Amino acid sequence: MEYLPDSNTRYKDVDYWNERYRTEESFEWFGDFTKFEHLLKQHVGTEENVLMLGCGNSALSYDMYQAGYTSITNVDYSSVCVESMAERYKDCAQLSWLCMDARRLAFPDGVFDVVLEKGTLDAMLVEETDPWKVSEKAAQLLHQVLLEVRTFDFEGLQLSEFWRPLVSRYIKVSRVLKPGGRFISVTFAQPHFRKRLYARAKYDWSIKHYHYGSSFHYFLYVLTKGEGLSPEDAALERRLLEETEASATDVKFQEVDSEDFLNNIGL
Repeated sequence: MEYLPDSNTRYKDVDYWNERYRTEESFEWFGDFTKFEHLLKQHVGTEENVLMLGCGNSALSYDMYQAGYTSITNVDYSSVCVESMAERYKDCAQLSWLCMDARRLAFPDGVFDVVLEKGTLDAMLVEETDPWKVSEKAAQLLHQVLLEVRTFDFEGLQLSEFWRPLVSRYIKVSRVLKPGGRFISVTFAQPHFRKRLYARAKYDWSIKHYHYGSSFHYFLYVLTKGEGLSPEDAALERRLLEETEASATDVKFQEVDSEDFLNNIGL
């Protein structure tokens, strides 16, 4: 691929995106709107106020506009991207384009019915060696991000420069989403991976997921604030908590004065 970075860490670098957007016309992560339009229409009304978080040069907002959606605010931290997209779609009054750092969204609380993103959580895990089994550190970080709190102890977490803006992004998502609003995530992550992270009663949301695609499946998750977990997802949470408690207590120590400890190691 012409725009493939030499390191995944560059996906967090605004200079990389500015350089890429100067020459790249458009790119669609996980397929274009036609691939999941039938799913989105079930959960997003055409008159609802939508925030497209990290819009990039995707045609998704324009395709939704063509399908009848009347209010889509697009934000991206690349000024090159925003200027290009605003010029390209200057005749579409229903689409607005703002250069905005997701760490500091300049919107009042509770103004959007829907926050929509494609690939943001995947970007958060870009440095994980196994995307289907995240490290304990990454899992704990995601759980804290998904807790819908208004204040957050960044210094206490001692986050790296990579994690810090992405954590803040999701705090801002919580702030700008209306009660009863939906956070919609389009991703390649399978339910057995993502639902382990989402299924927490304290998040105060329901979880629905769908898949699309033929040769390779992508997934669309709908998280609705104010709805409880399904019995299945509540059972998943209990099972995960039990596993966590069991792993915390199931620790065996070798007697320090035993000379036979090597024979106790199962090879």
